[in-house]
Amino acid sequence: MIQVRPIQPTDRAAWQPLWDGYNAFYGRAGETALPVAVTEATWARFFDATEPVHALVAEEEGGRLLGLVHYLYHRSTTRIELTCYLQDLFTTPEARGRGVGRALIEAVYAAAREAGVKRVYWQTHTTNATGRALYDKVAQHLGFIVYAHDVA
Repeated sequence: MIQVRPIQPTDRAAWQPLWDGYNAFYGRAGETALPVAVTEATWARFFDATEPVHALVAEEEGGRLLGLVHYLYHRSTTRIELTCYLQDLFTTPEARGRGVGRALIEAVYAAAREAGVKRVYWQTHTTNATGRALYDKVAQHLGFIVYAHDVA
């Protein structure tokens, strides 16, 4: 049995390996790891009512965390209501194929609906075949390509 719930301050020790695994998946580990200050700020934002950043975790019976999802609300020039960006999604390798990722996405959909938000979107790397197999079942790929440039 898997329960998706809001993250709690007491989840920090169990959240950290999931966060580290997510970042490692995208090449942010070792010398390329995120600065500790980024992780600390991210964690703090989850519990700051003035921040638009939210976090949910998937927990199996017995209390072990199997996955995380982080999402945020923002304005859009193409909608009146806020839009939800599902920024981070990760499950432990042993939890994959058990519906954990789908449950986390569905929980974000529910939170967005409750907040009056009509669109949830996210991006993933083209090489994330496992994730994309799920995403193709729960959302529509709109064909956009993401560009980024650090200005600092």
